[in-house]
Amino acid sequence: MAKRVVITGLGVVAPNGVGLTAFTEAIKNGTSGIRHDPELERLQFSCQIAGKPELPPELVARYMTELELRNFNSTGILYGLIAGMDAWTDARLPIENKEEPDWESGTIFGMGTSGIDKFRESIYKVDDLQVRKLGSSVVAQTMASGISAWLGGKLGLGNQVSSNSSACTTGTESILMAYERIKSGQATRMLAGSTSDSGPYIWAGFDAMKVCTFKHNQEPEKGSRPMSASASGFVPGSGAAAFVLESLESAMERGAFIYAEVMGGNINSGGQRGNGSMTAPNSLAIQRCIQTAIQNAGIQANDIDAINGHLTATAKDALEVQNWSIALNRKGSDFPYINSLKAMTGHCLSASGSIECLASILQLQQGFIFPSLNCEDLHPEIAALIDKNKVPQQILYKNIDILVKASFGFGDVNACIIFKKY
Repeated sequence: MAKRVVITGLGVVAPNGVGLTAFTEAIKNGTSGIRHDPELERLQFSCQIAGKPELPPELVARYMTELELRNFNSTGILYGLIAGMDAWTDARLPIENKEEPDWESGTIFGMGTSGIDKFRESIYKVDDLQVRKLGSSVVAQTMASGISAWLGGKLGLGNQVSSNSSACTTGTESILMAYERIKSGQATRMLAGSTSDSGPYIWAGFDAMKVCTFKHNQEPEKGSRPMSASASGFVPGSGAAAFVLESLESAMERGAFIYAEVMGGNINSGGQRGNGSMTAPNSLAIQRCIQTAIQNAGIQANDIDAINGHLTATAKDALEVQNWSIALNRKGSDFPYINSLKAMTGHCLSASGSIECLASILQLQQGFIFPSLNCEDLHPEIAALIDKNKVPQQILYKNIDILVKASFGFGDVNACIIFKKY
């Protein structure tokens, strides 16, 4: 029989809060983590604001040894390591240095690009004929599976240890992949999540594409405007979030605290057909992804109380809401509550799905819907589809039973997951 899967641990490194307590307070209070970035201004980016976690050295020293930090230059691995170890600790699981690994535990932890600053540093040294001075940790910091390898070693994981990479769907996809492994009985528990590097070498391509806002360099907190009529592009961000998933049987046996149950979901692609492309979503695929997720979860569309959308603050926000409305066959006052975390964090790219899934779970577990900032001027095409009260401008304390979260990414890829209050 398929096993039920629950979430027993959370960890987060976000632009508006590092650690579960700080992040929870930030999303409840509508606190933005978007700030002016002097480096982006120096490099003459059009968008000179960003969402970047703040990590004091004394915090970093709790997770990495002095030897590990020597010649270390990979923000994405650092964010993921902190979030992952925090989730493991939050689940009250031991970190032990035994001879044998933990055969029942593994990780699927994704990222977009690993150690891009380390890559740049290495390229300069090679070009200057200093290849012998690169050091021994370059590969571990720059390989695509760097984050899962680091976590696997820190925690002694003996089950599947791998990284996924699917653009902005990465984090949501990682949870679904971990869920399937536990559901099928191949693992007892899995650490899932995703991370994204910070900095201009990650964000430059998006600035060059002109998909980032340039209108709010003097007002950083107003820059990210999902679902707004005055949205002018996304704000780049970074960070990580992590989840311990385990079988309900295991969680109950050890008396673990349960945040939520994973009911199911779906992963698909629009194949870059129809209105889909490398950078634009195929609406039919999005609708199908949502509908198949509902079917796989064994629920009805009318059971959904809230949606945490992808909603990036680009011209595609209205289309996304339209796709939700078609997929659920719900509109007006019958439409579920919907919000977007990107108003507070910016678009954290490969980390966005995991950070937003974590915010979704907190809403279920604590009974609230966090505010969508900066959309007081709701886009007219959205306002024509759904009741404006379904997009809360202030925190709304409300018990919600079922929440659906979706992420959509470059390459026309989609992931939709359904969480239930436990």
